[in-house]
Amino acid sequence: MTYIFNIQKTVRRPGLLLVFFLVLLGNSYQAVAQEDTQSDAATDANVQANNPLASIKTFNLHNYYVPNLSGLPDATSNTMWLRYAQPIGRFLVRGSLPISTVPAANQTNKTGLGDFNAFAAYLAVKNAKTTLGAGPLIAAPTATDDALGSGKWQGGLAVIIFQVVSPQLQIGGLITWQASFAGQSDRVNTNVMALQAFAIWQLGGGTYLRSTGISAFNLENGNYNVPFGMGIGKVLKTEKLVFNIFAEPQFTVLHYGVGQPKLQLFFGLNTQF
Repeated sequence: MTYIFNIQKTVRRPGLLLVFFLVLLGNSYQAVAQEDTQSDAATDANVQANNPLASIKTFNLHNYYVPNLSGLPDATSNTMWLRYAQPIGRFLVRGSLPISTVPAANQTNKTGLGDFNAFAAYLAVKNAKTTLGAGPLIAAPTATDDALGSGKWQGGLAVIIFQVVSPQLQIGGLITWQASFAGQSDRVNTNVMALQAFAIWQLGGGTYLRSTGISAFNLENGNYNVPFGMGIGKVLKTEKLVFNIFAEPQFTVLHYGVGQPKLQLFFGLNTQF
């Protein structure tokens, strides 16, 4: 699962004191102001660590392990997504490349690269509370095996929104749609929509609860999968980097079609720099 926005509060330091007897009062006020500033900055950093539209370079490792697939007894799958996002002017460009292990014929597994995809989201709305963007999406047939990709060039659209409801609660959504327009003629055409609603609840100290399940709808053959996730994460800050680690089990609520996840174990590491 973009456009860019930062919530940065600035607390001015107390001005120079003009009279000597106010020095102690001024120092006390400055200490309180600095403490409030550090608290605000920490809150903002925790919020931005989960903002897909943050105006910060990011590199993410996201892994989905599926221990049970519908209609495929004893089959499992695993996909790790390598994702890099960078702001360019008022656009946020994000590229994603999967490394997957999936069940194939003769009860064997195939492991390798999947199809690369990228989108460039233009920030139509960008303020302290709400960021909204949309832009084109393209997917390239980079899979190293037929079982790992579509064999098709695909184009589409991405729409994303991030809303700061309060310092504790942030919500948003990502909608992507892509359909094939070129590629291997003997492969099935694609027409896929994905809907991700996410909610983040800050617990304090960089710890938060999260729900970020992605519902996938294959508009070509009617298959679909609707999960619900509930997980926990932790934001860790250094001088130049912000690390965000999390784990989120996602339980399938509705599904149709062979090979749909019944349960996904989603965990990852987000890095902002």
